[in-house]
This record gives sequence, structure tokens and C-alpha cells, in this order.
Amino acid sequence: MQELTFIGLDVHARSVKAALLDGGSGEVTLHSAPPRSEALVGWICGLPGPVTVAYEAGPTGYGLARALEQVGVPCLVAAPSRIERAPADRVKTDRRDALRLARLLRLGELTAVRVPSPAEEAARDLMRAREDARGDLMRARHRLSKLLLRQGLLWEGVTWTAAHERWLAEQRFAARPLQIAYQEAFVTMQGACERRAALDAAIAVEAGEPRWAEVVGRLACLRGVSTLTAFGLAVEIGDWQRFSGRSIGAYLGLVPSESSSGERRRLGAITKTGNGHARRLLIEAAWHQRRPPWRASHELRRRREGQPAAVRARAELANRRLYQRWAAFDGRGKRSTVAAVAVARELAGWCWSLATMEA
Repeated sequence: MQELTFIGLDVHARSVKAALLDGGSGEVTLHSAPPRSEALVGWICGLPGPVTVAYEAGPTGYGLARALEQVGVPCLVAAPSRIERAPADRVKTDRRDALRLARLLRLGELTAVRVPSPAEEAARDLMRAREDARGDLMRARHRLSKLLLRQGLLWEGVTWTAAHERWLAEQRFAARPLQIAYQEAFVTMQGACERRAALDAAIAVEAGEPRWAEVVGRLACLRGVSTLTAFGLAVEIGDWQRFSGRSIGAYLGLVPSESSSGERRRLGAITKTGNGHARRLLIEAAWHQRRPPWRASHELRRRREGQPAAVRARAELANRRLYQRWAAFDGRGKRSTVAAVAVARELAGWCWSLATMEA
């Protein structure tokens, strides 16, 4: 290990700063490296070996890590939130960041993130495109409804149904500028809705691929976990074997923060670390567990078709257990938002159990 050269890279779209730390002598040299992955890999391979590399996870993605792996160079993609920084350290430059990475890599103090395969990353991008479409649709609907509200128009029934959309299409205004603004908002809302529907269809097709079908089918046996939610959890978490039923909640940031000292122990809000997309999906699914599970819906029975009996039995056990948790929280007068997060943490453990069980 003392003979290795430890390389810390501060990677940006148009520039890369590299710090080389000699494991034997401790000598440090700083360089400006090529920004393109192919040229950067060639530059690293031209250095006196053996070498090991580290860089922070960020918007440049995992292409560099995969390219280095293909040529046999060890590469660690570090979690930025786990890199300690002294409170008094107020100077931040690319060269200092690269040097910090090289030193922490030598000490073994970097926490690695899992590098997904290209297929996993592509599926994750598809799911996040759907997240973006959902957000765009929500904002378009808000703009449209608030424009009507300023004109004193308010739909009294259930919103965003077929009847509501027919009512929206019938609205006309005498003022030409207002009519143009309304038509633009209405068309934007329709376009966002169609884009979301197209992505839903694409996700349904992708979820049926052999790579995802088994895990998605198992997770969808739970109440509140549709095919869309199950696919989102599968692509965001990836390798379920990395966790246990207890650790997956901490990975998703669903455990309380803590500030304890001496005899005092204080728990705070949840940490919100890890994957925010998966955390949101679990909290949304947790609200469905509040209803009694005595009768399965038609959609839930359809999703369970073809699944092994052991998977269906465990999913039913999970549904009953989570409903009991909700009932206990409601009986204690616990705030519903707090209860939903607690149920989501336990739901994460049940999802892990279903994804890893041998049926």
C-alpha cells in the first residue's frame, strides 16, 4: 500500500485538477488534467503505477469510474456529504479539494457510493424524467387554477377529472390578452399531462423487462406500491443485498437525527440523507397503509397474480402490521405527518424483505 500513488481528482465539465500523493515518500504534486474522460484515462494510465483514484460524485456522472475500471485502475467515487471539512477551513479551491481527496483516500476515510451499471442509470434517468414531468404538471395546474381564481371562477367538484377538464376547455374571456394567456396555460397543462402519460407507458414496458420484473412484481404486492412506485424503488436502490432490514431506513434518511451528550439524549427530525426520490415514494405509499387491509382492491389482486404464495403471504403480513402501526399512532394522537414517516421507515424494511427473500 505504501508504494501506491493516490490520485485525487476535482472533476468539472471543462477542467480537472489532480493531486498525486506518493504513498512511499508522501510527496505531493498538483496538475491540471484533461477534462475529457478518454484523455483523462490515458493521462492516468501514463503515470508511474500502481495508482488508485478518487473523485466526488457529481453532475459529471460515473463515466470516468467505468472507464478506469475497464483499464484496471481502481477508482472510488466518494459521497460528498460524507467528506469531513474543518469548520475553520474557509478556503476552497479545486486544487485544495483534489489534495484533500488524495489524502483521505490514502487514509481510507472516504465513503464510496455504488456505481450503477449503464442499464441501471438509464432506467433511473427514465424514472427521474417522470418525476420532472409530474412536477411540471403540478406547476402547470397551479398556474391555470390560480389564473381562473383571479377571475372569480372556481370549480366546485372534484378537480382534474374528465368533467373538470371539459369545464376548463369551455372557458372563454372577452379580453383578448387574457384569452391568449389562458389558452397558453391550458395547452401547457395538457402537454404536461400527455408527457407524463407517455412516460408512464414507457415505465410500464421497462418494468416488465427481466432485469426488473421479479423485484417490481414482489414490491407491487404491497398496498400503496403500484408498478410505478415499485419500479422507482428498484432503480433507485439497485442492489438490495447491500442492506439489512434495519440499515435501509438509515440509508434513505428515514431515521431521526440525534444530538446527545452526557446524560442528555435528544432526537430530532429525520436525517433526510441518501436517496430523496426513494424516500418520497415510500412516504407516499405509507399513507395508503392507514386504511384497513381487510379487503384487497381489484388493482392489488391483479398485481398479485402470478406471484409465489410466500411472497403474497409476506406482503399481506406487512399490510396488516403497517395498518396496526397507523392505528397505534392515531390512538396516541401522534401527528399524521410524523406517523407517515415512521410507517415509511418500517415499509422500507418490508420492501427489503420482499426484494431479498427466496420464494
